[in-house]
Amino acid sequence: MRSIPVVSSLLIASLGLAGCTTVNPYSGEQQTAKASTGTAIGAAAGALVGVLSSSKHDRGKGALIGAAAGAAVGGGVGYYMDQQEAKLRQQMQGTGVSVTRQGDQILLNMPNSITFDSSSSQLKPAGANALTGVAQVLKEYQETRINVVGHTDSTGGREMNLRLSQQRAESVGSALILQGVAQGRISMAGVGPDQPVASNDTVEGRAQNRRVTLTLSAQ
Repeated sequence: MRSIPVVSSLLIASLGLAGCTTVNPYSGEQQTAKASTGTAIGAAAGALVGVLSSSKHDRGKGALIGAAAGAAVGGGVGYYMDQQEAKLRQQMQGTGVSVTRQGDQILLNMPNSITFDSSSSQLKPAGANALTGVAQVLKEYQETRINVVGHTDSTGGREMNLRLSQQRAESVGSALILQGVAQGRISMAGVGPDQPVASNDTVEGRAQNRRVTLTLSAQ
């Protein structure tokens, strides 16, 4: 069947694209280009859809059309997030906010050392200044949704920590809204001590767990 070799060729080409690397301008390390990965995945998925939705005699043509459409969509999301990531890294340099890429999502981690005093939900000046830079980028990339989550360590009662983490998430979300980011793009939640990234048995671990995270994703 002619469509099988066509799809196989497209998958091989997609794997080649997925292996394309670029140099991270901030770390100097090689990394897989996210836009290439998105293009590869989109092409493979599009080819399969094209085959399945075409008649027996047109499956080869359907695969090619589907692959082209899928590559455009996949590459578009990857490129969009690549550009946004680069600008966020530039804005966050020296602020204490880390920027981590997770597929087609970007995670911003704001440690409590720059955001809130103990038992407080009032933003420190350092945290507010960092969010000004975040908001500047988000207003440029208006298709991005923002999920703001507050986290605490396990010290104190769980209900108190849940309430405090919610208030901190709302403080961060409100700061973005005041800077001009549309409220409808932002969700806010507090999870208290339920999602630790380190042990709560040490001072260092508890410090890592006290944070607010912003997960950015394309709508």
